[in-house]
Amino acid sequence: MSTFDPARAFRKFAYNNAFANHRLLHACAALKAGEFEAPRTSFFPSIKETLNHIITVDWFYVDGMEGGTLGFQAFEVDEPFDDVESLTQAQAKVDQRLIDLCEVLTPERLISIVSLHRGDRIQQERMDDVLAHLFQHQTHHRGQVHAMLAGTSVAPPQLDEFIVADDARFRGRELAELGWSEERLMR
Repeated sequence: MSTFDPARAFRKFAYNNAFANHRLLHACAALKAGEFEAPRTSFFPSIKETLNHIITVDWFYVDGMEGGTLGFQAFEVDEPFDDVESLTQAQAKVDQRLIDLCEVLTPERLISIVSLHRGDRIQQERMDDVLAHLFQHQTHHRGQVHAMLAGTSVAPPQLDEFIVADDARFRGRELAELGWSEERLMR
């Protein structure tokens, strides 16, 4: 590419988000009975609660960026998933929606206004700011799950091998599982 594409970083972050969720949830699927729900020290007091928070926040922001009006209905049920398998399936769906949204970003769309329905008001923010906020939020809470895994029977997985081309040797299995190619990620 001979010109700078301001949407490229957001596309890569969307793929990274899905990749990290895939890798983290794969690790969580190996937890022994009771470890998913067990009380732990973190912002949310269990792996289950933290992962449920991640997905409900995804629903809220992705819907808003898609032009929807879901708003706080995304949070009607604090913990919509009781098991890793159903949470993983739902997370993959919202991750794909975020990728699809980022795949069609343009410079104009990045500076467009997103309306986030917050019950008694509609918050209006630039798309690039909402995306940056969402990616930071998800990274923050995945880090908490990562730390909580250290107190379980499952070793925390590596989550930061994604953005640079040199890390390709560490992500082949997951890319195959997700149906992605290195060429797709590096464009």
